[in-house]
Amino acid sequence: MTDQNDKSASQTRASRDDRLKSALRENLKRRKLQARERAASTDPSQNDDGSLNEGAAGKTGN
Repeated sequence: MTDQNDKSASQTRASRDDRLKSALRENLKRRKLQARERAASTDPSQNDDGSLNEGAAGKTGN
């Protein structure tokens, strides 16, 4: 009788592990996508008009 319980327990464990792996994989994909979107929307190297942001060093006087 313990053989059947062991098989059932190992199948349950394997099923749970598969579900967790899948959930972790989907979470990682979602977080990577969010990070890419954030990086693209807050790119400090460009102004709203698409020109490069040179800061004070790029300004010319007189």
